[in-house]
Amino acid sequence: MKLTIPKPRIVYNIHWKLNDGGRKEAGYKGHTGDCACRAIAIATGLPYKEVYNLINEYAKRERPTKRRPKRSHARTGVHTHTMHQIIESLGWQWKPTMKIRQSCKVHLLASELPTGKIIVRLSKHYSAVIDGVAQDTYDASRNGTRCVYGYWHKP
Repeated sequence: MKLTIPKPRIVYNIHWKLNDGGRKEAGYKGHTGDCACRAIAIATGLPYKEVYNLINEYAKRERPTKRRPKRSHARTGVHTHTMHQIIESLGWQWKPTMKIRQSCKVHLLASELPTGKIIVRLSKHYSAVIDGVAQDTYDASRNGTRCVYGYWHKP
C-alpha cells in the first residue's frame, strides 16, 4: 500500500487596513452597522454621503415581509436583495462562491480572492477588498476562516 501525502495548500492571509470609507469626513460620529455603505464607498470611490443617500433611496422601495419586517437603512444594515440591486445599478457583477447546502469553498484570504477592487459578502457583513487588503473598520477575516458567500467586481 502506497501512502500519498497531499500537497500543502499555500495560504496567504489577508492584510487588513483601517478604513471607514469617508464616514468621519462626511460628518458622522460613532460606530454603527453601516458596513454596506462603507464597502460601496471604498470600492467604488464614491463619497460616503452619496452612497448613504443611495442606499436609503433604494430602501424606500422595499416592501416589508414576515421575514424582513424592517426596511434597510444605510446606518443599520442593508438586506441582501437590496444590496444586489444597488451594486448592480452601479455596473458591478455578482460572482457567487458557494451554493445552497454546500460547504465553504472560498475564505477571506488573499490567496483565494481575485486581485483588484471587490466587495465581499460575508455572514451578516460586507467588506471591500482591494488587491488582497481588506479595507474595513475591523479585521473580519477570523484568521482566514471566514467564509465568503460571493463578491461583486467591476468588469
